[in-house]
Amino acid sequence: MIDLAQLLHLARSAGLTIACAESCTGGMVAASLTEVAGASDVFDRGFVTYSNQAKIEMLGVLPQTLQDFGAVSEQVAAEMADGARARAQVGLAVSITGIAGPGGSAFKPEGRVCFGLAHRGFATQVQTVEFGALGRDRVRLAARDHALALLQAALLA
Repeated sequence: MIDLAQLLHLARSAGLTIACAESCTGGMVAASLTEVAGASDVFDRGFVTYSNQAKIEMLGVLPQTLQDFGAVSEQVAAEMADGARARAQVGLAVSITGIAGPGGSAFKPEGRVCFGLAHRGFATQVQTVEFGALGRDRVRLAARDHALALLQAALLA
């Protein structure tokens, strides 16, 4: 597990504020970051955009991107991260969109989660992780932890 106090200290030291855009984790990253007292000077906000319409309205994800690639895609993860960073006017934003389960398909299996990381002054990064059919709760926890690790890695770079 990521040391949340250290992550927030790194952001504070870098003069960066953080936002997150979450779909399948439903706010778990935001909840984790705000467990630390004093997080409010670093953590600005979390967007829980579970539906496609919420992704469009709250983050500016393009309907065409959703139509062409689906909600669980690196393209949507990038637009979510960029939208969160721009709308919150923060230096760093992470996004998560995936299939926690149960279910999925041969094309988009259970446990597939796409992440985006938008960091001011850097190109937006995307990554897909295949956590596998661990069960809904475990996929969501793994996705939360991975998103927090992405934030920490960006702050250490």
